[in-house]
Amino acid sequence: MLIEIHFTAEAIVTPPEKLPSREIGAAVEFLGIVRELENGDALAGLFYEAYEPMARRVLERHFEALAGIHPCAAVHFIHRTGWVPVGEASLFIRVLSSHRKEALAFLGDAIDRLKQDVPIWKRISRPENS
Repeated sequence: MLIEIHFTAEAIVTPPEKLPSREIGAAVEFLGIVRELENGDALAGLFYEAYEPMARRVLERHFEALAGIHPCAAVHFIHRTGWVPVGEASLFIRVLSSHRKEALAFLGDAIDRLKQDVPIWKRISRPENS
């Protein structure tokens, strides 16, 4: 395991320009990255397809339900479609909340629900020489 620890007086990350509330104290972000190996086999990348109108409705329903369980002020969701090579991000989610506990719980549950029933499909592409 690689561990890197840094301390700095400089800005670490730029938060969103406009926060939806003055009570926001937590911004939790997740990047899903296309890995090089899947079950020990090499990948060239993934090809994603989505039925976007339905995916949008299902995600909105899930996010609204999760906000009732884990109060959050905002969620920013981006999922790539088409070809995504190894090492690039296919998924970005940012959750804003007053407290980290709610933001982390919301994020974890959102990813679980995404994998369950949101109409986004992936095809694995292997390197030509494998």
